[in-house]
Amino acid sequence: MEPKLSLTKNLMSLKSYRAILTSLVFAVSLSGCNFPTTSPQTSNIPNSPSTSEHKDKKVILTTFTVLADMVQNVAGDKAIVESITKVGAEIHGYEPTPSDLRRGQSADLIFDNGMNLERWADRFYNSFPKVDRLTLSEGIQPINIAEDSYQGKPNPHAWMSPQNALVYVENIRKALSKADPVNAATYEANAKAYSQQILAIDAKLKQTISTIPLDKRYIVSCEGAFSYLARDYGLKEVYIWPVNAEQQATPKQVEKVIETVKAKKIPTVFCESTVSDKAMQQVVKETGAKYGGVFYVDSLSPPDGLTPTYLKLLEYNVNTLIKGLQ
Repeated sequence: MEPKLSLTKNLMSLKSYRAILTSLVFAVSLSGCNFPTTSPQTSNIPNSPSTSEHKDKKVILTTFTVLADMVQNVAGDKAIVESITKVGAEIHGYEPTPSDLRRGQSADLIFDNGMNLERWADRFYNSFPKVDRLTLSEGIQPINIAEDSYQGKPNPHAWMSPQNALVYVENIRKALSKADPVNAATYEANAKAYSQQILAIDAKLKQTISTIPLDKRYIVSCEGAFSYLARDYGLKEVYIWPVNAEQQATPKQVEKVIETVKAKKIPTVFCESTVSDKAMQQVVKETGAKYGGVFYVDSLSPPDGLTPTYLKLLEYNVNTLIKGLQ
């Protein structure tokens, strides 16, 4: 029996040796390969705070794209700025997504418009009470709505006035400088330069509108989003509903606009890019007025669109109005 046992031991030793040798060769071959050792790629996520170049920057969220553009002009490359709502979204009754909540939890600041514009905002903020929140319309004298269920409430579209936009810019500068004092000088310089651009477009648009006779300066739209612009530029505003809502365009609201368009012989009517123009098309049918297209109010267009920035939005709306009235 001894010779058989010895042979068994030798075979086991040989198998062990081969196994060890195979493991060593495999390990050596791995060490010569260039396998990546970095974390998963995140560059396909816009302004992702997890990338190394952004790790020291403040993460700023805004409730909609117009505010994001304003904030970006003041922040420059010193902060990460993102809009919660996407391009083309209807912002009044927006429903935040799980990804919105995740972004909110990692934000340093959240800017909103206020004036009851974002009806969903308070519920959204409850998910992360420690994140600082700033309302950019703070300090603006509101124009109150005079009719419907919104009677006595402020018209929230204050940013549609370039003069009001200057207040927004200053509120942004103050908030960024407080949150990130190291870059306060940059924020101040950017805010000053951007304010000059807003003043220049304001003067240009006023001059453009001055070419229209006073009794012809009507702006007819679906939503009452132009009250501040009408005040500043000497326009008369006519609209179907005061604020975009879930239930819109009652027969009474439509009939009121039809009567005004007929009585004042208003040649062209418009609607906003984020809502259906069905009700306004009824006005067109009943009055013979021309449909002049869309205004941009609550959302910018995509980067390759007509209104990729706030200043482009202002200019496009006024030019579209003037074209319709002429």
